[in-house]
Amino acid sequence: MEKDSHTDEQIRKFYSLKNIVVVGMSKHPEKAAHFVPRYLSDRGYNIVPVNPTADEILGKKCYCKITDVNESIDIVDVFRPSGQVMPVVEDSIKKKPKVIWLQEGIHNQVAEELARNAGIEVVFNRCMLAEHERLF
Repeated sequence: MEKDSHTDEQIRKFYSLKNIVVVGMSKHPEKAAHFVPRYLSDRGYNIVPVNPTADEILGKKCYCKITDVNESIDIVDVFRPSGQVMPVVEDSIKKKPKVIWLQEGIHNQVAEELARNAGIEVVFNRCMLAEHERLF
């Protein structure tokens, strides 16, 4: 699977953004959708979980959907299958994040184009943990 065309310098700049909403964050420590956001949290990022099946993850209140989040959002980090990305992007656009980051293995060209047309940067098929380790 291809990945987006952002340069390393552009990706580094995205890491200067601190408020990250994680859609599909898992309660299960062995899953990437749990240990990737935990890694980011341990490095000073403000993680906001979106998971309608949990009340709290990593000691943080869980929200049912992005539009329920009351604070400003810099990055929407998505752990959902490619076929489920469109509603996430549509909800994200309402909150005006700077970046939508689709984790490794996730790619939806139509949803990505919708986000870009709304002025949102889109990263796809990249892991936030792996990229952070590689660049820092």
